[in-house]
Amino acid sequence: MMAPSLDIMAHAAVETLRISVPTIIEAALGSVSSQACDERLDSWSRNLLQEAGLYLHVQGREHLVAGEPYVVMSNHQSHYDIPVLFRALRIPMRMVAKKEIFRIPFMAGAMRAAGFVEVDREHQRSAMESLTTAHDRLSESISVWIAPEGTRSRTGRLGPFRRGGFRIAIRSGVRILPVTIDGTRKTLPAGRLTVCRGNWVTVTISPPINSAHYGLEGMNKLMICVREAIVRHLPEAVD
Repeated sequence: MMAPSLDIMAHAAVETLRISVPTIIEAALGSVSSQACDERLDSWSRNLLQEAGLYLHVQGREHLVAGEPYVVMSNHQSHYDIPVLFRALRIPMRMVAKKEIFRIPFMAGAMRAAGFVEVDREHQRSAMESLTTAHDRLSESISVWIAPEGTRSRTGRLGPFRRGGFRIAIRSGVRILPVTIDGTRKTLPAGRLTVCRGNWVTVTISPPINSAHYGLEGMNKLMICVREAIVRHLPEAVD
């Protein structure tokens, strides 16, 4: 592992701006397309991982079915989880993100235009609108990623799950794709602004889980099932 660097964060900001500006312009002209957004997210994630010297090992790609949208659920340890998932899964995907991220200039407009989902957990009406938006993405054969913990883990241990993502899956009738990420916390842990180069990250894709078999009445069992799938490939964390 190499010494921490602020230069990588600056590079990440430039890369984000690079893909945000054309997306905002296209949205203003009414010509934004999912394919163009997918291509920009692909290059953005590739460049971020390359600049951070991050080595990616992916297991379980055979569980992905071409053309099938999923509610992707993973543990959340770092902002690098996002580009890592784009590179590991390589499927059309948007994320459900808390409202604070949508306050970042340029990035907010681009995220909305690209179809990312904003969620405000403090207001029930806004949260319900987010569920509807997420359902729309899934109906367009675009997978939706959500961190069921709701925030990044500072210890590496898997935190309590929120129920919103499970409602999205059940109401949309799509399968949940459990994904385990191991290693991004070494690159950029929660609360730090410097990135450490040269780390290995392992992404393990587990078999999809059919949420329709559980229904709303079986949500607690579904949450346990997804949690077990994620934690199975997560080494025990050390505080």
